[in-house]
Amino acid sequence: MLRAEENERLVRVSAGTPAGELFRRYWQPALLSEELPENDGAPVRVRLLGEDLVAFRDTDGHVGLVDAFCAHRRAPLFYGRNEECGLRCVYHGWKYDRNGDCIDLPSEPAGTPMLAKAKIKAYPTVERGGLVWTYMGPIEAKPRSPDFEWTRAPTTHRAVSKSHQGANYLQGLEGGLDTAHVSFLHNNKMGDKGNLFTRDNAPKIEVFETDYGYNYVSVRDLGDDGSYVRVYQYILPFQQMRPNITQNGLSRNYIVPRYDGHIWVPIDDEQTFIYNWMVGNDETCQLDPDFVENLEVGYGRGADDYIPGTYKLKTGPENDYMIDRQDQKSTSFTGIKGINTQDMAVQEGMGAIVDRTREYLGTSDTAIIAMRKILLEATHQVERGEAAPGIDPVAHGGVRPHDGVVPNGADWRESFAEGLAAKW
Repeated sequence: MLRAEENERLVRVSAGTPAGELFRRYWQPALLSEELPENDGAPVRVRLLGEDLVAFRDTDGHVGLVDAFCAHRRAPLFYGRNEECGLRCVYHGWKYDRNGDCIDLPSEPAGTPMLAKAKIKAYPTVERGGLVWTYMGPIEAKPRSPDFEWTRAPTTHRAVSKSHQGANYLQGLEGGLDTAHVSFLHNNKMGDKGNLFTRDNAPKIEVFETDYGYNYVSVRDLGDDGSYVRVYQYILPFQQMRPNITQNGLSRNYIVPRYDGHIWVPIDDEQTFIYNWMVGNDETCQLDPDFVENLEVGYGRGADDYIPGTYKLKTGPENDYMIDRQDQKSTSFTGIKGINTQDMAVQEGMGAIVDRTREYLGTSDTAIIAMRKILLEATHQVERGEAAPGIDPVAHGGVRPHDGVVPNGADWRESFAEGLAAKW
């Protein structure tokens, strides 16, 4: 378990908090590129790390991410006119470019010196992998732009989506790094002898720390069939990569072998946006729209699963995630449909922020304990004036996860050497 002060250090994300200052040293998603579909289109509200912002795509196609309020009288810029490479406040016409500079003051006399002084907060952005990424930290410490392998894949081989979760980011990140829960929470067909996760409910876990976070290995004993081995990646500060090559059988692959991941981006202390991405394992693994939609439906985040016009699911605590108790008795371990809906049910059900002083951890929590230790130390590094660990996404842009069945006596490192090698 964590001490109360350690828990507070990790869960608070606004400016000036230990975790908030750490997270601002990394590039992170602000929104999907598809949320800004056209130049000079409608602005989009963004709340990130406890800050209220507005995103807009200007006349030249560049994305601005600026303070949500005008510098003049704090009118909301969400209602602004997006025109001629700037966002113009509808209250008095003050106009700002994507750098936050005021470029027109029509309510003031011509030549006013106010024009050179009026400015709003603005953060740099880049677009990679279908996401608009932003950096919110000190400019002098800004790392190179994101360059993860999955962001380099062509759009035909990559898919991204987004979901809202009403809980602190850490609950989602811990769930994503917890392989043991898959044997239970995501057991959607009880009694299925081909499900590799349920053939051994107590996987052995080993963590290997790296400069970007860690990779960890879970090993499930399959008896004479060998071992089912999964290699996960944890990328600081809150990204997970998981493999999906082998599943539901010893040699039967998914229709399209791929690997997936989540990025749990804090909206504020008690809300999170989950960016879900998947990428084909190589150039032969194209993700056609029907395949992606079928997967999303299975996860519980298909097009019909969201409240229209939002990234919030129709299922939630107010309707108990539509749990089917009869299905729970006969088929599904939870009775809740959708893999990610199952995750949300337990993570949101813990409360907005978990009191981790009341936990009772075991060996299955090895990866979670290691992640907390790394994050805690990273907050102290930034407080000491040191660089945050793993801030250069280019340096580890080629890491990927992998899984497979390894024969008894074989070394998974040798068996997975090719699978762990970047291909994009």
